This record gives sequence, C-alpha cells and structure tokens, in this order.
Amino acid sequence: MSRPLVSLAPLGDAEAFQDALFNAQDQTLRALLEAWPALSLEPLAEVLDRRVSDLRIKVVAISERTPVFWPPGLRLKAVAARAEAPAPAPVVAPAAPAPKPSPAPATEGHPQAISEAQAVEIAYGDEIEQVASFLRAGLSAMVICDKLVVRHLWPRIVSAARLDRVVLELPPEDAEAAIVPRGLRQMQIARLRELIFGLKEGQVLVLPHLDLLVAATERGMSSEAREITELLYEAPDRPLLAFVDRSLVVPEVVAARFSVRISLSGLPREVSVDGRRAPVGVALVTQRERAMFADYSPAELFKQVAGLNPIRLRDAIAYAVQIEARRGHGEANPSRVARLYESIRVFKAQTSEDFVIPDVTMDDIGGYEDVKTLLSRAIKLLAGVFQLPDDKLRRELIPRGFLFHGPPGTGKTLFAKAIANQMNATIRVVSGPEVTDMYVGESERKLRAIFAEARRNAPSVVVFDEFDSIAARRSGRDDGGSRAGNALVAQILTEMDGFRPDVPMLVIGTTNRLNLIDEALLRPSRFQPIAIGLPDEAARRRIAEVHAKHFRIEASPALLDVIAEATHGMNGDQIRSIFRDACVGLFCETPPAPATPERIGFLVGRIRAAADEQRLEGAAPIVAVAARAPSGPGPRRPSGALFTLSSGNGPGGNGTSGGGST
Repeated sequence: MSRPLVSLAPLGDAEAFQDALFNAQDQTLRALLEAWPALSLEPLAEVLDRRVSDLRIKVVAISERTPVFWPPGLRLKAVAARAEAPAPAPVVAPAAPAPKPSPAPATEGHPQAISEAQAVEIAYGDEIEQVASFLRAGLSAMVICDKLVVRHLWPRIVSAARLDRVVLELPPEDAEAAIVPRGLRQMQIARLRELIFGLKEGQVLVLPHLDLLVAATERGMSSEAREITELLYEAPDRPLLAFVDRSLVVPEVVAARFSVRISLSGLPREVSVDGRRAPVGVALVTQRERAMFADYSPAELFKQVAGLNPIRLRDAIAYAVQIEARRGHGEANPSRVARLYESIRVFKAQTSEDFVIPDVTMDDIGGYEDVKTLLSRAIKLLAGVFQLPDDKLRRELIPRGFLFHGPPGTGKTLFAKAIANQMNATIRVVSGPEVTDMYVGESERKLRAIFAEARRNAPSVVVFDEFDSIAARRSGRDDGGSRAGNALVAQILTEMDGFRPDVPMLVIGTTNRLNLIDEALLRPSRFQPIAIGLPDEAARRRIAEVHAKHFRIEASPALLDVIAEATHGMNGDQIRSIFRDACVGLFCETPPAPATPERIGFLVGRIRAAADEQRLEGAAPIVAVAARAPSGPGPRRPSGALFTLSSGNGPGGNGTSGGGST
C-alpha cells in the first residue's frame, strides 16, 4: 500500500523545516507541526497521528491565492514564536545521534512497543556499525538490501559514522518507481554533479536510490547511466554511501567504484539490545504479541521468518495478531502457536508474486517408501529435530538441494510439493525454459530474483522443472548459446554456494536426463541425486489405492492386486489417469458408466495400447484420454478392450482375478 501524500507549506524557514522533517521520522505528524508549524494543501485530520515515516511529505511554496488547510490544534502562539525565531542557516545539517530504541520495561526481554525504525536499527545494528566504520575510514560503501529498509538505514549509518549528510533524493512520487524518467534523470545528474564536487571534509554523499539511476536494462547501460558512472569516477576520493536493491542489476563498473559492498539479507538469529544479546524473536516481538500465543518459542519463530527483513517481520506478526484477535484470542485466552506460523506462511504467500502454499502430503504419493524415508530425514535435519553434538555439525549435514531424476510421470514434482508441505514452507515451481532469455545477462538476473524471493519467503522450496534446460553440461565452444548456458550454470553455482544455513531453503531440480546435467552441480554438497523410477508392484498397488479413494472409485483389495499386476511398466500418472477416467464415466456420462473390473480393464488396455503405439513411433509415451464405453440396449461392454479384469468382491465382479490382452 502506498504512503499518503501530504503537501506542507512551512510558516517559517523552509530549509530548517526540511531538516526538522528529516530528524522527525519517528514522531507523529501532529508532534512535528506543533514544533514546526506549516499549512497543508490537503485535510490532515486522518493522518495527524501517523508517523512521519509512514507519509510522503512534500514541502511546497504557496501563493496568496493557494487554498490551504489549517492543521487541527495548531496554535497561533506557536506560529508567532516560530516566525520570530531566527532561522537556522546551514544547508547541510550535522548528523544528530540516531534515536536509540527506547522500549518501555519489558517482561522476558520483549519490548512494550517497537517502531519500524527501531526494528531496523535493532536487526541490523552490527551491520550499521560495520558500514559506519568504513565511512569513518574515508571508504565508500555500497549496501545491498531491500528497498523497504533504506529510509531507516541510511540516517542511522551516517549518524554512527559521525559525518554530516548530503543526500541525493528522488522526489517522493518517483522514489518508488522502477525506472527514473529521462527528464528527471537529467535533473538528478546535474544535482549529483553539484553535490559530489561540493562535498567537504567530514561529509558523506548518500545515494539512497543508486539502483534506479544506473540499473542496466536488457540493452545495457543507458547514456544517462554512463554519465553518472563518469561522475562517480571523476571524484574517486569523495566518500559515498549508496543503496541498491538486489532485484535490480547494477553494472559492475558502477559497483567497482565502492571500496566495500555489504549485503543485508533476512534477519540474524540474535541481535544486540542495550548491550546484551537477545534472540530476534524476543527483541522484535512485543509483550502483547508474545502473550497472544501459548508455547511461544523465539527459536521456532526464527525458522519461519529468517528470510524476512525487519519491517516485513513486523507486518507478518501484526497480521497474525489481528487474525487471532478477531477469533476472540488475547492475553487471557492465548491462541495456539501453530496458528502464528500458519498466518505468517499465508502472509508470505500473499505478499509474494509466485510462491504458494502447497496442499500435497507424502500420504498423497503411493509407494516409494525408501525415497520418503530419505526425504523425511532431510526435513528433520532442516527443522533441527535431531540432537547433534553442535549446531555447526547440523549446518554441515543440512542438504542444499535434491535432483530428482527418472522417467516422466513418476511424481518428481509431487515429492517436491510434499516436502514443502512437511516443512510448513511456501513453494515455487519454475519451468526451466521460463528462466532463459534472449538478452545477455537477463537469464542470470531472473535466477538471482528467484533465489532472492525464495530467501525472503523462507522456509521455502524452489523447484526447477526440466532442470537440464538451464543446467546442461558446460562446453568450451565460443558461440553465443554456449556462453549463455555456461553463465546460467555459473549463476546457479554462485547461488547454491551462498546459502545461509540458518535460512530454511531447499532447491530441487527435476529431470528425465541426468546425463545432461553439469558435473559441478552433481556434487553431493550441492545437489544430491535421487532416482525416482517406475513404481514396483507394491508401489503400484498403493498408488492405485490412493487414487481410487481420491476419485471416489470403490476398489476391493483383490481388485487393487489385479490392477497392480496389470499396470506393470506404467508410471504413477498413467495409473492416476485410470481412476480419473473411471470417475468421469461414473459421474459425468449419461447414462453413468459403473467402474466395474471390466471397465477398469478397458481403461488399462487403452493406456497400454497408446503407450505401445507411441513407442513404435519412437516418441515418449503419452497418457490416453478417457474412453467412453458404447451405450445402448443390452449389457454394457466396452468395445475394443485390451484387458479384462475381474475379482471377487470387486465392483461388479464375482469371479477370480485374471487378465489378458487381445
């Protein structure tokens, strides 16, 4: 949701008002206007008690004909006193000490209240001091972080560095745009030139939106971006503090201008509060929020929110508390903590473009008990269930990814969804060809964006379907296609090697052609290959049982045995199609086609005949469409059936099991 725009005309010195506005981010608009009176171009009643940081405040000049609003509660004495006071002159205000988080006394370390700015300062306190130390040494720093936290980060970094700030700001209406308009960019270049060459000792130039100014497109750098790059290099001794969002590509030539690059991603497990270390689930969760949920555990909460930035964490907690309050829960009647985790998972899925909550469980997949055992062990490692000698050993044992390989239709993607469900994670299934792009560097950018979004949604599972299309073995050829493929593999390797062990995230690739995958990705420390082949007879019986129940088809144990034997060589998807087509005949045809053993045998035969025909043509087997048995007078008999099944106690059956082909 965008922040409301408020246009204010100061009744005193405009520059002094701008400085006061900058230092009042944690105050309400009412408190700001009491100290620094101003008229408004819009009614203010609904926003007076909102924080300044939650508004887009634009300082404007007005004429005598401009219609204005007198803010409620603004006193004439305050206006007169402010008008008579001498106006401060400095254009660049010295940095005041950053406001320290000052929560009221809290039980068990939880604060009574916490603002967005305080949450950012607490969560990234160590990194703020680290960046400040580089600036104090005269080094330029580039901070890679979510754009949502930039407005709270840079004032605290500059204050910690004890430097004066000079800020290249975008107008409020354009600061959230993906691309800066050409005319505005020219204005920014002129302003940048003025600021960078006018920088004095003890000052730092802050570029909160460097990414919007120089971000590369599919056609490379624009002429304005090149001009900005030249400007940055013309003054190599000027200290700069720049911020870029990881979703936007900043050319390396621009990034190289900065002595250090610091990446802020997600949340740390512990933070410093008033000189002591505290779990992030204590420091950033208020007393009321903690009391809302029974059996609350900071360690368990961290597993659900490790990939969020502190502002998104506060939003997610507020959402969960609101949901439970509407259900009648409160401090005297706390809700189950499982509902907190479920609400957070829903919140992440709703605020993400592509991640969803899976609804497939391991019980929905028939057979493959050895694969299920292996995957369940990996999930328990991720969840910290096993009691290991130390946490470092657990991090080394956690798998980074799996590579499911085997014939089509064996349930590779279903297994991935079941894993995500068991992890209480969100999932995104990405088709391999969906990543590839004709423009140089665009495929790598898409990969970076996918992994960044997965980290923000942790615990999460990313599934790359048709993995061989983006992870094929690298070649030494110098043609464009080979270079693009090599770059994609290199980007995947970079992302896999950059995993944070405390962020529950799993990457799964699925392929029918394991032999095409690059050897570097097949290392056990990256992707662990798991074969998911055609089901054996026991697995086929279990698959048939699962789908018979799902599609409301009655099937006796004896009939399931016959189906398991008759479907030798079929994959799980083909077995599923038998019961899907039987369901269509039973509920959607007129007159209904009962799911008798004879009918089931006909459907099995149709699928086998189609598969045999495809093999003869040299193509991959396909799943046959539903076959409708001919209707008419006399007993129903599917014409052209290739299999006839019958079983005692089966639907419509009264003999012994048997089957054959014609």
